[in-house]
Amino acid sequence: MDRRQRKTREAIFHAFSELLATKSYTKITVQNIIDMANVGRTTFYAHFETKDHLLRELCTDLFEHVFSKALNVESTHDFSLTESNPHVFITHILYHLRDNKKNIIGILNCESGELFLRFFKQYLNEFFTPYMVNSECNYVPYDFLLNHISGSFINMIQWWIKDDLQTAPEKLADYFLAVIPSLII
Repeated sequence: MDRRQRKTREAIFHAFSELLATKSYTKITVQNIIDMANVGRTTFYAHFETKDHLLRELCTDLFEHVFSKALNVESTHDFSLTESNPHVFITHILYHLRDNKKNIIGILNCESGELFLRFFKQYLNEFFTPYMVNSECNYVPYDFLLNHISGSFINMIQWWIKDDLQTAPEKLADYFLAVIPSLII
């Protein structure tokens, strides 16, 4: 994707995020998005088939970065010199969610919040799988444990958002790992 295409895509993402923060998802039209992004209808459809496709791509774009195993220096945090472990990666994810607060809240509050949560859970399952202690824990199936850990993480994020993200990401990672200590390495 060239620079111009990337810039157009970012303008559409930004416009859509702004609209999600102020309007119900069902009330947002493609016309609203293209007006705010200052792009043409043909340009919009060259990038996205539908508004639902745009939402899916917004989630994917966010999660690809949030769940990246590359711990680089970033504007709000730097884990580039730390040893890779679950606490560091969870804290890294939390920083990204906090940095994208407006997008996350807008998406969670829209009617397609379930779609967002489904994508989020898929990424969480992939993220937690390598850190699972063993495949069976006290005769509890592995897929049940993975579902429990991912679901707990999502509930923690929802609690954090309701608390206006007051808890520091490091502390929240401590809390999360404290309640599932025997399940994660």
